[in-house]
Amino acid sequence: GVVFHYRPGRKGEYAAEILDGFNGTIQVDAYGGYSHLATSDRVGGDPLRLAFCWAHGRRKLIKATPKSGSPIVDEALVRIAALYKIEDSIRGSDPEHRRAVRQELSLPLVDAFFTWLAAQAKRISRKSDLGKALAYMLTRQDGFRLFLDDGHVDIDSNLVENAIRRPAMNRRNALFAGHDEGGRNWARFASLIGTCKMNGVEPYAYLCDLFTRLANGHLAKDIDALMPWAYAARITASQ
Repeated sequence: GVVFHYRPGRKGEYAAEILDGFNGTIQVDAYGGYSHLATSDRVGGDPLRLAFCWAHGRRKLIKATPKSGSPIVDEALVRIAALYKIEDSIRGSDPEHRRAVRQELSLPLVDAFFTWLAAQAKRISRKSDLGKALAYMLTRQDGFRLFLDDGHVDIDSNLVENAIRRPAMNRRNALFAGHDEGGRNWARFASLIGTCKMNGVEPYAYLCDLFTRLANGHLAKDIDALMPWAYAARITASQ
């Protein structure tokens, strides 16, 4: 499923508030508001591990390509594509299998990629767009490598980005929610609708069923039975 949280801004303190008590790995872009979560000064838990998104790194390389083209970018994209080919072969596998395959096949490619990338970075200006794109990946190398050691972590955050794209595009229309509680209600409905889509459930039909069950006195303690995936299971069983 997908969960949206409403906060009145993007300050790092809001990310810390949402993740209070959580220990583990989060997949992020390079937004500075997350960096303090990975330090020993973090309040609310142990330092988090920040797994960086290879799709973001790839896009930065493409965006930094000079109009005349770049053999460096071309080679980088070929190397990254090889990693994605491996990911395609293990998509949907259990975490243990994904980790084993990555250790055997992806780890040598990632090692070679960053060795090669460091060599290319020495050949071009650090102040150029391409130099900055290379530095983006090199300075975050540990985070880009995290998926190799944890089968629960994806190589990128594309699945999540696809889930949040439409609500993100709708933010301008949601600027005037009335008050903070209105924003929180919007986030709740966005969470339910997004989770419906991830589970192949038609949102309107689900919400009609949900409100009918609530109106008929469905017990709050059995909240799991109201989730979109439970609705999907009921529909499948009835067919």
